[in-house]
Amino acid sequence: MNEDRPLRADAARNRAKVLEAARSAFTSEGPSVPLDEIARRAGVGAGTVHRHFPTKEALLEAVIVERLENLLADARAALAAADAGESFFAFFTSMIADASTKMDMAAALSHVGVDLREATRAVAGDLRVALEALMQRAQEAGALRADAGVEDLHLLVVGAVAAEQWSARPEAAARIAQLMCDALRP
Repeated sequence: MNEDRPLRADAARNRAKVLEAARSAFTSEGPSVPLDEIARRAGVGAGTVHRHFPTKEALLEAVIVERLENLLADARAALAAADAGESFFAFFTSMIADASTKMDMAAALSHVGVDLREATRAVAGDLRVALEALMQRAQEAGALRADAGVEDLHLLVVGAVAAEQWSARPEAAARIAQLMCDALRP
């Protein structure tokens, strides 16, 4: 398949259905869900899945890249919001909520030898730029501590994911996210 040529409308719809089914399956059941089951959930044939994603690793990679692209779109929307502080904290909270699933998928891929850095490099770089702009905007509005940086946010997200995994309470990640937001305020 020529990757420079845009997909036909029906092929693009099928690809989107496969990604949606895969995201849902991987989120609820982990990365061991067979490709044939993903095809069934997407309402397409197994050949359609294999045409777009020749391996499960390629599908997992595409799901993670799509998640990052969606997160980037959310960051850009937050940049356009009127309230700099509120939009920053809403985005940060959503970033924490999304991180656990993304990290689980990334860990599963690394166990089979797939390195996501190359596949995610461009979108991760754009996301970092958008996050820095969101932070700067919130800091200039006096809503975010002046000494907070992007690396701090990444560490806090990892900490929230760890807290969620260690806690028996289902609301642990949301509680930790709220405490972290409070700590990030001036």
